[in-house]
Amino acid sequence: MAYGSPEKTEDIEAYYTDIRRGNAPTRPQLEELTGRYNAIGGSPLLQITIQQANNLQDELGNEYQVYIGMRHWKPWIIDAVEKMKEDGVDSAVGIVMAPHYSSMSIEKYIGKVEEAKEQLEYGLDIRYVKSWYNQPLFIEALQNKIAKALTLFSDTEKSRVKVIFSAHSLPERILEQNDPYYDQLLETSRLVAEKCGITNWTFAFQSAGRTQEKWLGPDLLTVMDTLHHEGDDTVLVCAVGFVADHLEVLYDIDIEAQAKARKMGMHLERTESLNADPLLAKLFAKLVHEKIHEK
Repeated sequence: MAYGSPEKTEDIEAYYTDIRRGNAPTRPQLEELTGRYNAIGGSPLLQITIQQANNLQDELGNEYQVYIGMRHWKPWIIDAVEKMKEDGVDSAVGIVMAPHYSSMSIEKYIGKVEEAKEQLEYGLDIRYVKSWYNQPLFIEALQNKIAKALTLFSDTEKSRVKVIFSAHSLPERILEQNDPYYDQLLETSRLVAEKCGITNWTFAFQSAGRTQEKWLGPDLLTVMDTLHHEGDDTVLVCAVGFVADHLEVLYDIDIEAQAKARKMGMHLERTESLNADPLLAKLFAKLVHEKIHEK
């Protein structure tokens, strides 16, 4: 399962409305989001998710069937559940393409599946992988991306590169609910830094929603300001909270953060997204087998 993204410009309003729980966006909000999607040439998220699913299918072989469901766009989660019912599937494993658990992210996907089961009167026995933030194959895949990204800096720059690990912000109220999201993100960052031998790193949130309530920070752009004032001018962003190129990576980092970096005279690079990395398929196959044999 993945978040979902509009496939064409005319889909954006309906997509945005779904994200806003049925509340249509204002004209300025719609124009701003449309501008962002146009700036990145449209989101490749669906195609990447299909490739991730195909890679997992290859890894699992013919014994299992992989289905795709999106939380906020086609193919909807309920479509996948309905197809499973038609195919006579009686047990399944659910994996969300997000490594870190939160009641406001992973749990929402689980809720969509359970709603679909109820609506379809389908007694599917499904086990959920609720997080995979500390899995060695995930950490190794990120390590590989960092090693590759570091080659984008000159030899003199490499010694002073500051790594910023980042993830999607969520409303701050999750901290009062003992939600593990923040702690899991920091643990991923620590494990990756340790694996890479990196000591010069920090963490930032990005892509906060525009609502009245307070969201988790500090924000990536704010952290960039702080680093600039402290004399850091060589930065590598590793978006550990995302496993695929989407608006939050292609616009928020590649366009918005890059524009700020240029303005400050900062050399900013980011690690490639994992996308269809073969290590992800190996990891997901491992998680599937573990869930199947779990007692």
